[in-house]
Amino acid sequence: MAWLQRLNDPQRHPLADNLAETYSRLLARLDPVSPFELAVLGARAMPTPGLAFLVGYQAALRVLRPSAPASLGALCASERRSVRPADMQVRLTDLRLSGSKDFVTAGLDADWLLVAARSEAAGEAVQLSLAVVYPGEPGVRLEPLPALPLMPEVGHARLHLDQALCERLAGDGWDAYVKPFRSLEDLYVLSALCAWLYGVGQDNAWPQALQLRLIALLGGCAEGSRQCADAIACHLLLGGLFAQFAALKDEINQVLSTTPGDWATLWQRDQGLLEIASAARAKRLAKAWANAGLS
Repeated sequence: MAWLQRLNDPQRHPLADNLAETYSRLLARLDPVSPFELAVLGARAMPTPGLAFLVGYQAALRVLRPSAPASLGALCASERRSVRPADMQVRLTDLRLSGSKDFVTAGLDADWLLVAARSEAAGEAVQLSLAVVYPGEPGVRLEPLPALPLMPEVGHARLHLDQALCERLAGDGWDAYVKPFRSLEDLYVLSALCAWLYGVGQDNAWPQALQLRLIALLGGCAEGSRQCADAIACHLLLGGLFAQFAALKDEINQVLSTTPGDWATLWQRDQGLLEIASAARAKRLAKAWANAGLS
């Protein structure tokens, strides 16, 4: 496990003027890495959990689209707090996109955007496609949104599209992209935040037993990265990993309370990142549990 050997690098990654430059310099430092290594080694070097989240998010995007550029990207799916295809209004017609997406993570710093859009003909059943657009191109406008209490250093934006020319990706937009990304994001963000906590613990001489449990969790995440994101096994394993992490919550908070520096404040601010999609994750786990005959 090459990632485990490199995980002991104590060097923190310096922040640049913006997220895109920070991420670019991180990639140059890491050299070619797999998405899992990016999530773990990159997050270990970040100064905040929010920036660790961003690295995990980028890793998940690269599993979703292996041919993605090395630069910062974002998935644009939600409209009015929903990602259900039937609720979407963004339309793809003749390789032109029109409509708005209301929540784009790191949108103002992203170099490329994956946009989920309705593409069925009038009167047909709902069909979703995934298309690529680039900020700054005609018809593509990003509107900054107010900073959130969680990870305020990672901005969000609203995307406006007006007959924007795009590239349509092969495959069904829901089954091949939006649906599996929810599990990919869960896995790679969990990996990133566990690696960030491990780094804090290693730098501040946390109890060996806690550091080992975090390493064991990362080992489970590494196995999860080898699973197909929509497979029953992946959802069961992911459920187990989140259960293990939840069991460490009190111990982590306790040791952070005696750790010098701002680590405890940063973690208290951002630890809710793992709860954002907990309801949807629980539904996927319940379905996988039943389909595996474990009910």
